[in-house]
Amino acid sequence: MTQQPFSRPGAIDLSGLRRPAAQPAPAAPAGAAPAGGSSYSLDITEENFQAVIESSMTAPVLLAFFSHTRMPESAQLADDLATLSAEFEGRFLAGLVDIDAVPAIAQAMQIPSIPLIVAVLDGRPAPLVQDALPIEELRAALTQVMQQLTVQGVTGRHQPRSVAPVEGEDEGDEGFDPRYAAAQDALGEGDIDRAVAEYQKLVTANPADAEAVAGLAMAQVLQRTQGVDLDAARAAAAANPDDVAAQTMVADLDLLGGHVDDAFRRLIDLVRRTSGDERTQAREHLIGLFGAVGNDDPRVLKGRQGLASALF
Repeated sequence: MTQQPFSRPGAIDLSGLRRPAAQPAPAAPAGAAPAGGSSYSLDITEENFQAVIESSMTAPVLLAFFSHTRMPESAQLADDLATLSAEFEGRFLAGLVDIDAVPAIAQAMQIPSIPLIVAVLDGRPAPLVQDALPIEELRAALTQVMQQLTVQGVTGRHQPRSVAPVEGEDEGDEGFDPRYAAAQDALGEGDIDRAVAEYQKLVTANPADAEAVAGLAMAQVLQRTQGVDLDAARAAAAANPDDVAAQTMVADLDLLGGHVDDAFRRLIDLVRRTSGDERTQAREHLIGLFGAVGNDDPRVLKGRQGLASALF
């Protein structure tokens, strides 16, 4: 069956992916971009794919689809993207997708051809580079994209995915903070419960650690929504408009799907309609989602204004 061109932005359909039991990673073929070759790049597997996509709520994820056997130049593009991810120091996370090793991911995203780099922001994908550009041209293109995102208020950064210090640097060098490594590793492996526990340790030790607080909030959203059927959740919310549990679940799912404003509006309206303990629950849940997105995000600032209006 011919796939439709990958031309529309929207939430990625992960329903066709199943998480198999963890198995040893196969040896990388000659010329492969090494796993962990950059603190801000990683090889994509079916186990870590969803967690990587969800990390695009923090900062952009760039997925490079390649094949060593079918098109070696596409593998070079992936390798160059991994190299540049280190230069951009967390402005984006490079996910390297070997379509021969993980064909289900290419099918889920309806990838029409390689080479291809797909940008994912707030869980929503869009094609970015569809040619095997030299690294200089790729660097210039990414610089322009990051400048445009900065103008639009997208300034988040990913935490390093590797705890090994760069040669010639001390572990305490500025820009490297190993405190978050355990939580980020857990997210990368798809172990949401462990990520929540690791972030909770950091928050307990230092409640003023804003980055740990935000990480915990997002990890808890992932934890609450594990295994939830989206259609069933929406049907329950539609049937019970004042049920706090039903409404907050859909708000969580909207947030993960990139519909941040929809999530905020749903809970602001719920605060406006409820009172007493139910209003308190809805308000506290909304504040938690504010923390997951980031208090400096313009959508959060707008949401806080809406919450204040609903309360007073």
